Amino acid sequence: MSEEKNISENTGIDDNKAAKNKCVIEEIDHRDLLKKAIEMKRQGYRLSQACAAYAEGKLELSYSFADDNNYGYTTLRLVIDKETEIISLTEIIPYAAFYENEMKELFGVNIHMIEPDYKNKLYRITKETPFIPKEAE
Repeated sequence: MSEEKNISENTGIDDNKAAKNKCVIEEIDHRDLLKKAIEMKRQGYRLSQACAAYAEGKLELSYSFADDNNYGYTTLRLVIDKETEIISLTEIIPYAAFYENEMKELFGVNIHMIEPDYKNKLYRITKETPFIPKEAE
């Protein structure tokens, strides 16, 4: 499922580029994350942020990619169970390590092959997975 929004209104962006700037949210299967990220990178997009949220008993992961030439933005969204394992993007996008270590430490996302893996020591916190509600642990 994809959602598209044109974000050109009231942004002050050049009209030629405004026609291209779109904000897309694409929900994907967790097994397609690495393949989709490679496609985004080949198209000239860069990973600009990744985050996690806990909602309705599921983890929602968002990997957002920016197209700096056309002001486009695509977010790959995964909705997974807490036990679902995903593959890290660090082999193709090394700086994803910071985002993924944060998702792992704060939300308990099961991310395989993060390099470097800070082993839940990115933050100085005493509570394990502090952003997961107590009843969901």
